[in-house]
Amino acid sequence: MELNFLAIGLAALAGIVIGAVWFGPKTFFPLWWKLLGRNPSDQPGTANMAVVFGSTFLSAIIQSIVMGVVIGLAENATGEMSTLTGLATGALLGVGFAASASLSHHLFGGFAFKAWVLEAGQDIVSLAAMGAIIASL
Repeated sequence: MELNFLAIGLAALAGIVIGAVWFGPKTFFPLWWKLLGRNPSDQPGTANMAVVFGSTFLSAIIQSIVMGVVIGLAENATGEMSTLTGLATGALLGVGFAASASLSHHLFGGFAFKAWVLEAGQDIVSLAAMGAIIASL
């Protein structure tokens, strides 16, 4: 099994772009911020933003590499892989691992369920897009 590093890079970039649009100021950010109990006048990212964005990018690279491995294994097992199959694989990994794992963290942490829905939705969409990109290239 060979990893296509162009596909991995493009998938990671897609994940970053989807996250930026999903949690942009004109999309879900204001609602998400409110659901987290934050004041609208509070500035997000009071931490070192270079660390925040660097960690986010590293996370996207790791997710893309793992997605490439899973898609490669699925392709080896079935003998075929399509964009749609990659999309479905990513969505299943999003629901099965990203969303389900973060649910208990949110519930035990006392965060709003609706905040989890927004975050899990972005994870599922991002992973589905990553899967589609990796499977198609």
